[in-house]
Amino acid sequence: QTVTSKGDRVLLLYAPGLDFVVGFLACLYAGVIAVTAYPPASRRHLPRLRSLAADAEPSVALSTADLLPKLRAARLPELESVTWLAGDTVDDDEAAAWRPHTPSPDDLAFLQYTSGSTAAPKGVMVSHGNLMHNEEVIRRGFGTQSDDIIVGWLPLYHDMGLIGNVLHPLYLGARCVLMAPVAFLQQPRRWLDAIHTWRGTVSGGPNFSFDLCVAKVGVDERPAVDLSSWRLAFSGAEPVRASSLDGFARAFAPAGFRKTAFFPCYGMAETTLMATGGPAEDDPVTTSFDEIALADDRAVPATGENSRTLIGCGVHGWELDVTVVDPVTLERVDDGNVGEVWVRGDSVARGYWRNPERTASDFAARLADQPDSSGTWLRTGDLGFVHGAQLFPTGRLKDLIIVRGRNHYPQDIELTAEDSHGSIRRGCSAAFGIDDDGEERLVIVAELLRHPSDEPDVIADAVRRAVAATHQLQVHDVTLIRTGSILKTSSGKIRRSACRDAWRAGEFPVLTASVTSSETETDVIGSELRLDRAALDQVAPAEARTLLVRWLVDRFARLARVAVRDVDPTIPLTAQGL
Repeated sequence: QTVTSKGDRVLLLYAPGLDFVVGFLACLYAGVIAVTAYPPASRRHLPRLRSLAADAEPSVALSTADLLPKLRAARLPELESVTWLAGDTVDDDEAAAWRPHTPSPDDLAFLQYTSGSTAAPKGVMVSHGNLMHNEEVIRRGFGTQSDDIIVGWLPLYHDMGLIGNVLHPLYLGARCVLMAPVAFLQQPRRWLDAIHTWRGTVSGGPNFSFDLCVAKVGVDERPAVDLSSWRLAFSGAEPVRASSLDGFARAFAPAGFRKTAFFPCYGMAETTLMATGGPAEDDPVTTSFDEIALADDRAVPATGENSRTLIGCGVHGWELDVTVVDPVTLERVDDGNVGEVWVRGDSVARGYWRNPERTASDFAARLADQPDSSGTWLRTGDLGFVHGAQLFPTGRLKDLIIVRGRNHYPQDIELTAEDSHGSIRRGCSAAFGIDDDGEERLVIVAELLRHPSDEPDVIADAVRRAVAATHQLQVHDVTLIRTGSILKTSSGKIRRSACRDAWRAGEFPVLTASVTSSETETDVIGSELRLDRAALDQVAPAEARTLLVRWLVDRFARLARVAVRDVDPTIPLTAQGL
C-alpha cells in the first residue's frame, strides 16, 4: 500500500509455492490488481512476458529474493519503471501499517492473461464478484465441503490452478495439498502418491495428465497407491477424450480408482473458470456420433466404424446460461446441431483489459432475434452442441480445418497421428490447414521421442496411413521435429496458429518433412491414361500387370492431386492419402 494506489497492477513472478499465494492475497488485501505470470525459464518465454507487461503496465513486480536479481538482469524495457519487491524479505512488523480495504463486487481482483492458443494473450478482467459467483458454481458442481482435501499440481498462475486449487479451498475452508507442476511432469506417480498419502478427495487436470499417468506409472507400481479416497477427478482445459478416461480407469482400478469419479467440465478464463460440469452425483456421459454427420455440423448418435465417441461436459444452462449459436447468422441452433458456444451470467468476466474492440465483439454479443433489454453474451470461440441436456464441446472455431467443404477438428487429427506410431510424443503435435492455390491442405507437425524406434520416413508414412484411413484426408505435409520443439501456451495447449507461422517460416528443427506435390500440370499429375482391355488380353501377364499399375498410378495421381513420381505402387494407397 505504501508504493501503490487502488487499481494499480502488480505483476507476480514467483516459482511454484506458497510465496505466490502470499503475494496474490497481498494484492487483494491492498486493493490492487494482481497480474498472474511466471518467471521466464528461458529466452523463448520472454516474448509472452513482454507482451503481458506492455499491456498491463504494472507499477510493482513481486517476487522472491533469489529470483529478483535474475529478473532485473533480463532488462526488459517494459519493466524498466516498475518497483521491484521481494515479498519474502518484508518484515512481519510492517503488517501493523496495513490499512483495511473492503472491495466491492465490481472491483477487479486480477488479470488472467489468456493462454494465447489462437492469438496474442489478452488480459481477462476478473472481478471479486466473478470470483465469488464462480466459486459457488464450482462448489455446487463438485459438491465440495469443508472436509474435502484438494490435491493439485497445476500452475498457480493459470486459472484452473489458482481458482480451483488455491481459492476454492479458501472459499470452502478446506485443506489443500499443492505440488510444483514440474514435480508431476518429471514423475507423474508423485501426484497419485500425494492423493494416497493425504487421502485426497478432489483432484484433476487436463486430459493429458491422465494419459501421462498411464504411460509413466508401471503396471507393477499401480497397486502400491490407494486411490479409493479420490471421489471427484475433474478434467477440463482441453478436449476431454473418452479413450483417456477409459484407459486411466482401467489402469488404476486395482488401486481403488472408480471411473464414476470422473467429472468432465468446460470453461475458460473469460468465464472465470467453470461454465458447465456435473452435477457430481451423475456419471460421466459418453455418446458416439456419426463422424460424417459431425463434419456436416450435425450430431447423429451412431455406433460402428465411422463413429466418434465424445464426452459430455455437464448440463448446459445449469448455473450459467449457455446456448449454441450459428456463428454467421447469430441465431440459436437446435439441439444436435454444431455451433458456437455462448455464455452469460455473473461468472462472465468484465472483458479484456484495455481492449475495447475485442471486449465489444466477444463480451457484448447479441442473438439475431434478441431484444436489447435482455443482456449480452460471451462468444467463446468454441464449437459444440447440446445432446440429451449435455454440452459436447468439439473444438475451436478458429482452428477448424475445412477441406473440400468438410469440417475437421485438429485435435482429432492430432490424436490419430500420435496413435499411428509409438515414436510420436503424446500431446506434442499440431494439425492445421494452409491455403495452397486456393485449396485448403492439411499439415501435421509432430515431435518425435529422443530415441525413435524407426526411421523418420517410416513414421511419416504411418501418420499418412492413419489419417487417411480414419479421416479420409490426404496429408499435404508431415513434418517431424525434435523433442521439446512444438509451440505451446503457458498452460500446455498447442498454439496451432503459431505452429503454422513457424512451419511457414522454416523455424522448426526438422528431422524429416514428407511433402506431397501440389503441381497441377496434367503431364505431372496424370494425363487420363487409357487402358484398353483388348490390348491387355494380347500381352503376357507380367506386361499386363505393368500396364495396369501404370494406369492405377496415373488414375490415383489425378484424383489425389499429387505428382505421379510421388506415388509408390509398392505401399498401400492409404499411406499416400487415399
